[in-house]
Amino acid sequence: MSSTQRGKRPVFTVAIVIVGSVLAGCGGLLVMSLAAPAPGNLGVRGGRLAACPGSPNCVSTQAENQEHWIEPLQTEAADDSAISLLVEIMREQPRTTIVEQTGDYLRVEFRSFLFRFCDDVEFYHDRRSGLVHFRSASRVGHSDLGVNRRRMEQIREQFQRRLAAAGGAAVESRGRVLELAGVR
Repeated sequence: MSSTQRGKRPVFTVAIVIVGSVLAGCGGLLVMSLAAPAPGNLGVRGGRLAACPGSPNCVSTQAENQEHWIEPLQTEAADDSAISLLVEIMREQPRTTIVEQTGDYLRVEFRSFLFRFCDDVEFYHDRRSGLVHFRSASRVGHSDLGVNRRRMEQIREQFQRRLAAAGGAAVESRGRVLELAGVR
């Protein structure tokens, strides 16, 4: 074996180890994301959705801190039409599965494109206040790099646009929404 061939062998071995490690890590992430079960605390209890965990990968209209809080949807609908409108919007979203739907509650799973990470999204129409509360949380990981917040803001825009097109609910001031949501 020439000295040139011997010199290339360690570089080739290191490259194989690096590529193998990256592929194993990606495979591990994929398995972890597909195997993660839905949290047991989903649903509405006493008019409230579950609290966000301490990690930054969750937003909720019922959060008690600004890091996780996001403005709720507003509607004057006194029937199931708010949830029905959200179902229409959800059916247009990529990699989305509607898991549960009742007159005032909707639960949806969103999957990321690359690793199929699952985010659990819930909507609860509180007809007394005229607000649709929601919670969007990643099942695995710590940070979502703002994905849940951006998604929910996009859904809000679609919801408001469709309400306006249908002659829907009047939008109240942000201060009134904060007061109704109990955020100071």
